[in-house]
Amino acid sequence: MAMPVHSEPAPPPLPPPSLLHQRNDRTAGAPYPLSEYIRRFLWEIVQATLIRFSPRRAHAWRRFWLRRFGATLADTACTKSSTRIRHPWLLEVGEWSTIAEEVEVYNLGWIRIGRHTTVSQRAWLCAGTHDYTRIDMPLIRPPIVIGDGVWVCAGAFVGPGVTIGHNAVVGACSIVTRDIPQGAVAAGNPARVVKTRPPPTDPLMPANPDAANPDAPNPP
Repeated sequence: MAMPVHSEPAPPPLPPPSLLHQRNDRTAGAPYPLSEYIRRFLWEIVQATLIRFSPRRAHAWRRFWLRRFGATLADTACTKSSTRIRHPWLLEVGEWSTIAEEVEVYNLGWIRIGRHTTVSQRAWLCAGTHDYTRIDMPLIRPPIVIGDGVWVCAGAFVGPGVTIGHNAVVGACSIVTRDIPQGAVAAGNPARVVKTRPPPTDPLMPANPDAANPDAPNPP
């Protein structure tokens, strides 16, 4: 027996504002030159096919195509098949750094990532926004700079114009709208520094480097 469907009344409309602060009919219809749209169109085809269906460990294959479209990648830099990169020609990634699965690299402006840095799954790097103080909402493209030895945890959002210092950690699902200092651990919405990242430990090395050398001289 079919259950009766109870339709809910539509919500009442909002009263009209006294003044519109933005007019979408005044925004730039094509903020890029034609050559930029052609290059983006070609890249989208490559990313949706040759990149998207590449094997998991085909890092060199993905580096090859990213470089063909202008990316600056170290030979040990890694991206994944599901990493989404808007403009490869505005991306720089250093040695031994990884951009993980389903990361959105929305690099309308430059995004620079240092060495030994990890951007974890589903993070969003957003180097583009609009000037909301103007009625025509023009596009602005402040860069993002991420230093060496940084961990941007899963689901974090890094906003336009942000610099994350060396060895910092951004907690999972954090919203970063301001710079993060070097060696800080930041978390929350908005992200705030919660503590300092401790010095690293290496299980392959003794805490005292001289302990492994019985011939090392005693300290005075």
